[in-house]
Amino acid sequence: MNQKTAFIVLENGIVLEGVSVGYSGVAFGELVFNTAMYGYQEILSDPSYYNQMVVFTYPHIGNTGANSEDDESVTPFARGVVINNAPCTTAHWRQEQSFIDYLIAHQIVGIAEVDTRHLTHTLREQGAMNACIVSDGSLSPEEALLQVKTRPKMTGLDLAKVVSCKKPYVCHEAPWAEQHRIAKSHPYHVVVYDFGVKRSILTALVGVGCRVTVVPAQTTAQEALALKPDGIFMSNGPGDPEPCTYAIEAIKHFLKIRIPLFGVCLGFQLLGLACGAQTKKMKFGHHGGNHPVIDARTKRVWITSQNHGFCVDEATLPDCLEITHRSAFDGTLQGISHRDAPAFAFQGHPEAGPGPHDARGLFSEFVTLLENAAV
Repeated sequence: MNQKTAFIVLENGIVLEGVSVGYSGVAFGELVFNTAMYGYQEILSDPSYYNQMVVFTYPHIGNTGANSEDDESVTPFARGVVINNAPCTTAHWRQEQSFIDYLIAHQIVGIAEVDTRHLTHTLREQGAMNACIVSDGSLSPEEALLQVKTRPKMTGLDLAKVVSCKKPYVCHEAPWAEQHRIAKSHPYHVVVYDFGVKRSILTALVGVGCRVTVVPAQTTAQEALALKPDGIFMSNGPGDPEPCTYAIEAIKHFLKIRIPLFGVCLGFQLLGLACGAQTKKMKFGHHGGNHPVIDARTKRVWITSQNHGFCVDEATLPDCLEITHRSAFDGTLQGISHRDAPAFAFQGHPEAGPGPHDARGLFSEFVTLLENAAV
């Protein structure tokens, strides 16, 4: 392991020293903690982490190396990574490179041998905050702190259009479908709005038999409907949902014409905004693969994958939306369904990339909506 020293400075003035892992440089971003015990490659390549740096609460990160199949996007989007221990050796039959080499190849600045438990407690008590990792010696802690304090907050940032694809494309990937031996394809064409969509979401949609066309975040409702879809999917993504007025207006039109619609993560928040609810920044958000969610209809508890820093404010929820799921951690909304239109959304990540598969049946529920609309 590279034993060059590094440090991380938080906007509240805390400075922690460690050793450099990965790319040598300087990284800025909102610092959040993730409680997942596995799936570090999928986490770092999730576009929802754009403009953020991840503190992993699990102490050993990098044991199984990295490979080209587990990335959730064409390139990782996390700005930096903070870990307690980075193993000097890795071993896994699917490994193509070490985790450290993966960080270097994708220019992700990292710091190890840091008290991540202390960092996590700080973020839980004081909330997610901007931070800076310096691993190349180019800035002093004092200089880094001055720059951190000038960085914009996540609230008000429209990042979905930044990470979105630039033009429409058709998705044919279906490894999950093959693994689960789905025998037939449904004749349903789904247009996916890419606000930072993960590959495993597209794979899950193809896995339940849908034909998938992915479109840029700022695609108008009219442009999407010109593709003759049977349903609309609103993806996950980074940043504040409120500035995404282009998506909110599109959803309003889709609800008006009653085309089936399913949203996850950012898509969940956008559906709420389109129906008249409000969203708010959470103190430290939900980031991990072990979050319990209660199905309000069946009282069943799901263990889910989560990655979001904003939520829909239940106090502002309009009568047209029904609550279907809640977080068992803090009671925040996790699922909503429209009472008068074929539309529903889930705040977590039902594709489980990474995470448990408890919520994956929501993709089949979407197919049921498409079937009912086709009758």
